[in-house]
Parts: sequence; C-alpha cells; structure tokens
Amino acid sequence: MQVSIESLSGLERRMTVQVPSAKIESEIEQRLRKVSKTAKLKGFRPGKIPFKVVRQRFGSEIRREVLSDVMQSSYAEAVAQEKLHPAGGPKIKTSNAVHGADFEYEATFEVYPEVVLKKVEGLKVERPVAEVADDDIDRVMQSLREQRVHWHVVDRAAKADDKVVIDYRATINGEAFAGNEASAVEAIIGSNQMPQELEQCLIGASAGDELTQPVEFAAEHPAEQLAGKTADFAITVKQVEEKHLPELDDEFCKSFGVDGGLDELRNGIRENMVKELGEAIRGRLREQILNAMIEGNPVELPTTLIEQEVDYLRGDTARRMGISDPEKMPAAEQFQEPARRRVALGLLVAKVVETAGLEADPESMETRLQEMAAQFGEADQVMDAYRKDPRLMSQIEMAVVEEKAVDWLLDQAKIKDVKTTFKEVMNQVG
Repeated sequence: MQVSIESLSGLERRMTVQVPSAKIESEIEQRLRKVSKTAKLKGFRPGKIPFKVVRQRFGSEIRREVLSDVMQSSYAEAVAQEKLHPAGGPKIKTSNAVHGADFEYEATFEVYPEVVLKKVEGLKVERPVAEVADDDIDRVMQSLREQRVHWHVVDRAAKADDKVVIDYRATINGEAFAGNEASAVEAIIGSNQMPQELEQCLIGASAGDELTQPVEFAAEHPAEQLAGKTADFAITVKQVEEKHLPELDDEFCKSFGVDGGLDELRNGIRENMVKELGEAIRGRLREQILNAMIEGNPVELPTTLIEQEVDYLRGDTARRMGISDPEKMPAAEQFQEPARRRVALGLLVAKVVETAGLEADPESMETRLQEMAAQFGEADQVMDAYRKDPRLMSQIEMAVVEEKAVDWLLDQAKIKDVKTTFKEVMNQVG
C-alpha cells in the first residue's frame, strides 16, 4: 500500500492511498469461492455452480463490497502509518476501480492541531473574598416570608404593593382583537406584571371604579396585533387586596419543616449560603483561569469540531426551548463564538491533563458522583444507574479530570484576593 500526504489550507490534509490490485483481486476471489459454496441459482445444485457463472452473477456486487471494506481498513491503516490524528470523518474521492488496476482513492480531512502550552504559569486571576453576614440571612428570611404571603381584601384605594383584581376589555381603533378581554385578572402594583400605564392608572383606584387607559405597545412587541399600536383599555376594579407577611415565629419555621425555632432556621440558611458562596467563588476562579489560558495559548481550531459543537449547542437550545420545527431553529451564527471557546478549551484542557499526568482517582469520582446524585430525589437509584453505565461513568471521569486541570492551573496562577460581599458574588453567578 502506497500513501502520500498533501497539506492543504490550515489543518486540512489530502491523503492519497493506493492499494495493489493483487490484494483486491485476491480478496474478491476468496469471497467468490465462499459464495459459490452456498449460492443458489436455478438449474444448478447448491455448491455445484461453475465458478465462471458465480463470477458473472456475483462478481460486480462482491467487488463493490471488497472495495468498500478495503477503503475502510486501508484508511485506518494509512492514518496510523502516517501518525495522523483526524478531527473528523474524511471526504472520499475514488480515482479508479477497474479490474486489474491498483485501487486508488483520496481522503480529505482535518487533523487535530499540535497544542503547545506557551503560558500556564503566572496567569492572573482575582479571588472574591466574602462571608455570609447577618444582613444576607435577613434577606433570605424576608424572601421566605414573601413565599408565605397572604392577602386581605381592603376597603380603600389601591397603592404600591397591593394586589388588584380587575376585568378589562381592550380595543384598537374601536376594534376588538384576539385576547383583548379577560376577567378576574390579578396584578400586584409595582411588580411589572402589566404595562406601566395600567399600573399607574390603578394607583388610587377602589373596588367598583371603572377606568379607561390608552397603552402604547412597542414596535418589537411579540404579539403582532399589538406591535407599534395603541390599545384603549376599559377597566373595572373588582377588589383591592393588601399584603400580609407572616410573623417570624415557631409556626413560620415549622412551615419550612424546622421544629427548632428561628435559630435553627437561620443556622440552616447560613450553612446553605456558605456552600453556595464557596461554589460561586470556585466558579469565578474557574472561569477566569480558563479564559486566561485561552488568551495566553492561541490554538488553531479544526472547522469540523466547531461545526459539530455548533450543531450540539443549537440542538440543545432548541430542545430546552421546546422547538421541534426545523424552520424555527435558532440561527447557527449565534453559537459560533461559544462553540469556538468550547473547542479551544477542550483542546487546551486535554493538553494540560497530558502535561500534568492527571487522572481521576476512585475517591474523587465517588465524591463527584454523590454530589451529582444529591441533586435528584432518589440519589441512591441515580448512583446505581451511573455505576452500571460505562458511558455515564466516563462523563463523571471527564468532569473530575477537568476539575483537576483547573486546580493544576490555579496552583501556578497569581491569585489576588479581592474583598467583596456575598450579594456581589452571587450577582455574578451565571
């Protein structure tokens, strides 16, 4: 077998492979002999068909099969022989496939780049330094009170934070439109649940009041019948309700499954917040060190891998948005930069893992598995399912190794501590 390699643009290579005709013909001969033992043709007994007839009847089909198989096996052999690392499947072009001639074909493909870690020491990152303060816990406690809010009907004019129950009917130039009326609509003034004009109109209104209010809709409004138009609303106020928050007492704590009173509830909240803070700080460090590695180590990216990543991100986004219509799929262009970043990270992290000799030890994998399973209701069942599936365990292994790579980079980084607050750190998450 003769192999020649031609470098095209970038990472693209053209490999020409020539397989001797003797190998092709020998394989065809063997397969025809095998077929002759079992072939059935009218007028001949099984196993007694003249070989010439077998060749005439099955020769073309067997030749196609042999050439296909030889192409696959010789491609893999040639790639290994030339020490190439294709980044995707090849585009094949056959030159000739005639009887008695050497079989020749061209395979065009991209190869993985040679990744060199030029800068991994001294990468600069900032580490947020914060603690969970009493004020932070107070905000969570207030949020919990909001979850247990109850409403009382009041006989007064509506004000900010009140809930107003209304009926409305809207028209555009005196004409009704789809979805133009509704009854018993609840809205909290100041929550931006409805257009600002309507919220302002309702301030000072009482049960039984009938109001009119024009509302201008933006040109980019998602409802086509409203975009760029003015609708006139006729509103009837049915009732006004006032917010009442529960007292911070033992009954309140019990509603969240805590029997030990406010101290136990606050301590539990603090523990969760400390954990969230640690995860958020780790996330910021991780993001910074990986961004710094990308900036300090430019790498040529195979177009094939970028296209695969774009397809994955696009499909994943469509699934999460519940889009099944191909015509409504998000545009591929918006995923180009995220895809390029993911491909670059994959190549660079793999090089870090190789350079540092990192491996996923059993203890780290078990810890990762437990953390992942804890997010589900039936953690033990989830862990059992993962342990029985090598593919899923491979994902756990990859995640562990990647975190070890991040640790390795952080160990060599220049880390500057920056004092901040819990709230500021959490606002940066996501």
